[in-house]
Formats: sequence, structure tokens, C-alpha cells
Amino acid sequence: MAQYDTVGSVGSVRTANIDAGLRAHMNKVYGTMSVGMLITALAAWAISGLATTTDPALAAAQISQNTYLTNLGVTLYTSPLRWVIMFAPLVFVFGFSAMINRMSAATAQVVFYAFAAVMGLSLSWIFMVYTSFSIIQVFLVTAIAFAGLSLWGYTTKKDISGWGSFLIMGVIGLIVASIINIWLASPAILYAISIIGVLIFAGLTAYDTQKIKNDYLAHAAHGDSEWLGKSAIMGALNLYLDFINMFMFLLQLLGNRE
Repeated sequence: MAQYDTVGSVGSVRTANIDAGLRAHMNKVYGTMSVGMLITALAAWAISGLATTTDPALAAAQISQNTYLTNLGVTLYTSPLRWVIMFAPLVFVFGFSAMINRMSAATAQVVFYAFAAVMGLSLSWIFMVYTSFSIIQVFLVTAIAFAGLSLWGYTTKKDISGWGSFLIMGVIGLIVASIINIWLASPAILYAISIIGVLIFAGLTAYDTQKIKNDYLAHAAHGDSEWLGKSAIMGALNLYLDFINMFMFLLQLLGNRE
């Protein structure tokens, strides 16, 4: 009887340790993601401020009645460099994912924050196209939706791992359709892409959250802190991308243009 009690006690302690470790792991994921979001927002706002002006004396090109592009803005948004800025985050993600196993956890975290800054540069144009109020409004809507979807993905007992291949195929289809529509410039196609995009990244938010949780539970017993550190950063990257993409598609649907 004493032996049984001892075994039960050890099992309870082990379970409690895993639960505490999981909470710490998820906190690190959400914390890293939040810092990345803050860096992106600050970078986008700062670059937009440097790229536009209301002073005609500093203007290089006019974009509205009282708003002008500076020389920096012309370089970023009207020169061939805009294509590099547009696709830089995509290249960055693929490169980061391919090389993270060769990095330390500390290096991977710095690279993630650098990526967040690059994403801010890529998204800085939204401050010229949409009103500040609508950007904040859509951000709050996205945050509420993201929190609910991520919470469901974390708590649900349903195995949604089968969603992964379907959702990734959907993302590839969205990328192809978006590139084609750069030249077609069809409002109907853009509207359809936005609706489908919101649905796909809503599903990915729940899927990625459950995957982060399951990956931790599968490896926690090994005690590999370096792997868990890099796993938290990759989890933060995935959730960050889910949030950013859902925000951008919702902004296209709900945002008020200047």
C-alpha cells in the first residue's frame, strides 16, 4: 500500500511538473509573439512617418490632397524596391524555418525580432491607405478573434491535426491567387481572397495552438531545454503569422480607406 501511494505521488508530481512547464512554454510563446507584434507596429508606424509628410516643401510626390511622399517614400513605394519589400517577409520566413536547427535559441529569438521589423517595413503602407481609427478597430477585432480561436485550440479535446495539410494547401492557393491579382487588380477576386484568407488563418490559429501544446507534451519528458526554447520561438512565429494575415485580410474587408 505504501509503495502504491509512493508511485501515485510520484506520478502526480510528474504531471504537475509537466502542466507547470506547459504553462511556462505557452507564456513564452505568447510573450515572444507579443514582442514581435509590438516591433512590427512600431516599425510600420515609424517608417510610414518618415515616408510621408504634410509639408509641400519636403514633398517628392503627392498621394492625396494634404499628404505627400518624401524621397524615402518614393523609393520605398514607387521604385522597383517595393517588390523586394513586398516579398522580403516571405523569403525571410522560408530561410528562418530552414536554418533554425543550426541556430541557438537566443540567436533564433533575435532573428525572429529582426523578421518582425522587416514585416513592419512591408506593412508600413497601410497607414497611408487606411484611417488610423479603422486600423485600430480591425486590430482589436483581430485580437479578440485570435484569443478565442487560440483558447479553443488549446482547450479542445478534439484532434484537429488533420486540418494541417488542407490549410497549408489553402495558404499556397492564396499566395498564388494574390500574386496573380497584383496584375489583374480585380476587386471581386480581392474580396474572395480576403474572405477565404480570414477563414484559413482562423483555422490555422486553432491548429497551430494545439500543435504547439502537443509538441511540448511529446518532448517535455526529454528535458531538452534548447529544443524547447527553439520550439517556443517557432510557435511564436506561426501564431504571429496567423495573426498578421488574419488582420490584413480583415483590414481589406472592414478597413476605411483614406
